[in-house]
Formats: sequence, structure tokens, C-alpha cells
Amino acid sequence: MQGTVGELGEFGLIRELTARLEPTPAVDLGPGDDAAVVKAPDGRVVATTDVLIEGRHFRRDWSTAYDVGRKSAAQNLADVAAMGAVPTAILLGFVAPADLPATWATELMDGLRDECKVAGAAVVGGDVVRGDAVTLAITALGDLQGRRPVLRSGAQVGDVVAVTGWLGWSAAGLTVLQRGFRSPRAFVEAHRRPEPPYHAGPAAADLGATSMVDVSDGLVADLGHVAAASGVDVDLRAADFDVPAQMADIGQAVGVDPLLWVLSGGEDHAIVATFPKSVQLPARWRVVGEVVRTARPGRGGRVTVDGAPWERVGGWDHFAAE
Repeated sequence: MQGTVGELGEFGLIRELTARLEPTPAVDLGPGDDAAVVKAPDGRVVATTDVLIEGRHFRRDWSTAYDVGRKSAAQNLADVAAMGAVPTAILLGFVAPADLPATWATELMDGLRDECKVAGAAVVGGDVVRGDAVTLAITALGDLQGRRPVLRSGAQVGDVVAVTGWLGWSAAGLTVLQRGFRSPRAFVEAHRRPEPPYHAGPAAADLGATSMVDVSDGLVADLGHVAAASGVDVDLRAADFDVPAQMADIGQAVGVDPLLWVLSGGEDHAIVATFPKSVQLPARWRVVGEVVRTARPGRGGRVTVDGAPWERVGGWDHFAAE
């Protein structure tokens, strides 16, 4: 496609974007009307939203438009799965400068559509607006299918802590990109296009998970939210984490302990959950710690590693000092 989004115009752009979409059985009415209609057989809808801003959440010189579409869908769909729900739909708010190439916008939509396919969801609508920088606002919806939502507040003393999905790969890939390199490719691609284990969320709920969260801001940081909400502490065992040899090689080359990426790196969108010790977990889950009685009665929220506080830099806070 030649030209820019400005040359296409608002309604021309909408036509080009929506023409690339495909419905799913959960969608009664897709784009084209005042609002979409998505089935909610459970009677409840799980909903979440994120905003991604060019230069802060993605860079066009590091990621293709397709990559940005895949990643922006993934981080929202992972939130739905981490509640124990099955993703059904996403909506897109798209802000773009008039001189943005039209192909960038259509490739973005291809990425959104294809990531939704992986999760069993569909893009069902949204809005486009002219602005100074590319900005995406994604809303994701999901269906609990009769399950209770798995909250952050349900962890119990004595539960095991288990993880499924990648940890530290995106952070290692980001470090590589920041140093001007594009390989090892597997880690760079993990940063550009994460692969959340969507089906593990509902499966964990069925197994009896007492709490669950997706790892978006770093494992220690996200488990800290679980611990605080549950009024408990969490102790992790460093030896139980998998550090691939190639990640260790990258760490050695750039002078970073790869455990920092594993425990504090975000954007892999792995799923971490707590389970009663009696639960027989499938092989995809790796037990990495346990829920312990808080050292601060009435508060909780402390995450330790091998019994000691984890004081190394990590996690993400949008309003922290830069």
C-alpha cells in the first residue's frame, strides 16, 4: 500500500484496517456499527486495558509494526488469561501522525489479528485519531466459562509458587538491543514478540490456583503485588530457576548476572501462580518457591530469594524517577 494514513483519511484507514479482520464464534457483531457485540455465556466479562506510547513502550527502529501489534495484543490477552479466563476480543484505540506510512498501520493490524488468533480471540473494533506520536490503547475482554476469577489476594501460607512461560528472555533481548546488536535472535525476538502461555491461565484455575498474575513488570515485583494483596510473604529459590546457557553467555558478555533478568525483567508475560502443595502440577509448571508467613503481620508483600531480601534493581514503575 502506498501513501500515508493522512492520505487515506479516517474512514479509508478504518476500511483498510477492518478488512484484515476475521470473526470468531464469540463475536456476534464485529467492526462496522456503533459498537461490537461479543458473547458472554458466563454472564460476566473480564476486562483489562493498556496504553502503549512510541518511544516508551516500543521503538519503530527496533520493532516492525507487525511486532508492535503482536506485543500489544499479547500483554493485554495475558492479563485476561491470568484471571483464569479465556480471551475473547480486543478493541484498539489508535493515535497516529498523518505522515505515518499506511503500510505501518495495516501491518500493525495484521500483528494484532494474528496474536488474537493464537489466544482464540478477535479484534472487534476501536477508534483512530490523529496525534503527534503513535499511541495504542488496547482493551481486552475474556470469558470465565463458569470459573471463579483467580485473584492476587488468594495466596495461602504453605502454597507452592510455580511459573510457566519464559522468564528473563525479553529483558536479555532489550539489553542486546540497547547495545546496538540484533542477536542472539531468539532473545531479541522474545522482546519484540512475547509468547504468553494463554491456555495455562484457565488450566491453572481448573487445577485450583489460589492466586495468579502475569509477569509484566518483573517476577519479584509482580509477586510482591500478590504477597501484599494476600497478606503473606513469598520466598523464591534461586537454584530452581532455569537460566539457559545462551542467556548466561549474553550476561557474561555485557557484565550482567542473568538471574537479574529472570527475577526482575518484565514483558515476557509468563504466568506465576500459587497452588496448594497437594496439587499435582503438569510438567509445564516449574515450582520456584513457596508462600510463607509474613514477617510483618497485617501487611505482607515481602519477596525474598533464598531467605534474603532481593534488593537489586528491577521491576517497572511508570512514575518512578528515571
